[in-house]
Amino acid sequence: MAPRSCSVANALEVVGERWSLLALREVFFGNTRFDQIVANTGASRDVLTVRLKKLVAAGLLEKHQYSEHPPRHEYHLTDTGRALHNVFLMLKEWGDDYVTQGPLPLVYQHSCGHVLEPRVVCAHCGEEATAESLSRVGEPVH
Repeated sequence: MAPRSCSVANALEVVGERWSLLALREVFFGNTRFDQIVANTGASRDVLTVRLKKLVAAGLLEKHQYSEHPPRHEYHLTDTGRALHNVFLMLKEWGDDYVTQGPLPLVYQHSCGHVLEPRVVCAHCGEEATAESLSRVGEPVH
């Protein structure tokens, strides 16, 4: 029997590795240079080089040269990469709630003035999407 076809599995083929996600986190934070990404992720230079090449090849990042002597590059998000922002917010929220112990290392404030508590909502009705409110097309709601 073949494994279930799944967009989550397909996405994990591209970004489902620790150093890839942490490299993207750094670029989201505005740290676009290789040395900044290395310092802030703790990844080895060799591992990070491979992960960044994969993210560029997958179309999430673009590589731009900022120095010729010596040659140095920085990485910028593409529209495809920027589309992962809400995924990061939700992953951070889950980590805050179920993994991180002690004070939270990062808290976002929304432009409304409140601490951000991200939620997934239906674009049509605005209600929060929960496991209980979802069904696969063609199957009844739980």
